[in-house]
Amino acid sequence: MSKVKITKYDEGPFVIQGSFELVDGSGNTFQTSDTIAVCRCGQSKTQPFCDATHKTCGFREASSAQ
Repeated sequence: MSKVKITKYDEGPFVIQGSFELVDGSGNTFQTSDTIAVCRCGQSKTQPFCDATHKTCGFREASSAQ
């Protein structure tokens, strides 16, 4: 299996790249491609996917790997 890369963008989504499955709490698999953006602000109308609402809803978060 290839390595999956997850990139956290400051004040933006998690972008996941690679071969993976995204499964909901009931065990159902979302239809995805090999690159998706997952919402972190909680305001996206397309949950769990990012729709760029973070740019207008005031979401602020920036952190660095330690």
